[in-house]
Amino acid sequence: MTKKALIIGGGIAGPVTAMALRRAGIDGEVFEAYDRGSEGVGAFLTLATNGMEALRLLDLHDLVRDLGMDSPRMEILNRRGRRLAVQRQPSRTIRRADLYRALRDEAVRRGVPIHYGRRLIDASATPDGVRAVFADGSTAEGDLLIGADGLRSRTRTIIDPGAPRARHVGLLNAGGFARGVTVPGVPGTSYFIFGRRCFFGYLIHPDGEVWWFANPASPEEPTQEELAAITPERWRARLLELFEGDTGPMADVIGATRRILGPWNTYDFPTVPTWFNDRMVLLGDAAHATSPSSGQGASMAIEDAVVLARCLRDVPGTREAFAAFERLRRERVEKVVAQGRRNGSGKAPGPVGAFLRDLVLPTIMRQVEKKDMLAWMYDHRLSWDDPVTAPSR
Repeated sequence: MTKKALIIGGGIAGPVTAMALRRAGIDGEVFEAYDRGSEGVGAFLTLATNGMEALRLLDLHDLVRDLGMDSPRMEILNRRGRRLAVQRQPSRTIRRADLYRALRDEAVRRGVPIHYGRRLIDASATPDGVRAVFADGSTAEGDLLIGADGLRSRTRTIIDPGAPRARHVGLLNAGGFARGVTVPGVPGTSYFIFGRRCFFGYLIHPDGEVWWFANPASPEEPTQEELAAITPERWRARLLELFEGDTGPMADVIGATRRILGPWNTYDFPTVPTWFNDRMVLLGDAAHATSPSSGQGASMAIEDAVVLARCLRDVPGTREAFAAFERLRRERVEKVVAQGRRNGSGKAPGPVGAFLRDLVLPTIMRQVEKKDMLAWMYDHRLSWDDPVTAPSR
């Protein structure tokens, strides 16, 4: 009899996990809290080469390879326009909504049921599996439950009521898409500018559109109500004020953006102590959210989906398969979280910190490039066919 997995979360991780499980011979149903999909939601994200190659194992690489734009190179500048570093960044940058839509539609085409308006409120083990209870009063039963429900995962709290909160990394996020503006640079390069009071990044799409983001410093964590109270006009004015006096296209890009997205808080998870119990397991941001500075959030979730499916395919016993999954993934993902933390730490350092950063960063980045010190992250490759063995007791 085919196993059935209840997958909580219908973002990017949920559909990919369902498709990976189907390849492993396990049925999956996706339950999304919101009453619709993610069309038009969010800005853009980076899919690194390791994430793209993980998609290839599921025959999804060709589905997304033409979305967005290749972004294999990054250039870092300071507030005066001085170039501090150039580095390889093997990746593709994609609108979040486009990636979501492509993966969701393909999951549905492959026979994956996706239910909307099903917010998980509780889950518990049954004699034969697991039972999920949703806010609308409905329930669902399966052999196992997978929490792909992101940073504010309800599954995480059900597995471990004492699970830590996500860590605010001291930055806000905003971004958008600008048309009708000419900026320095070429398609294929991500430009990162350390402004005096705010970090700015942008890419030029081959059609001329400018994709951008900004990271204002925020030592205190604003509430969702406080962020929602910032009107679009006030937020635009605030961003322009933050970049006043800095060299770069920031003011022109912000001015040419019809709708600025954000602001929202930026978080990561240094560690989540408990990933699973007998019938439930976490993956993606629910288990190991990394800040956007790592450029690896989506790729880590996709890798998780592949590895978890292999573990459930090869390891007898659900709990034992979950343990094998954690053994294969925890060290890598927590190393990525730490790298993201380091990448973001120089975005709001203060005058003395900025002086020291500009002084030492060129040397550090040359060493990183020369010794290929990030190859462990980008060049990581998974295998679908290699069997997984259960961890030793």
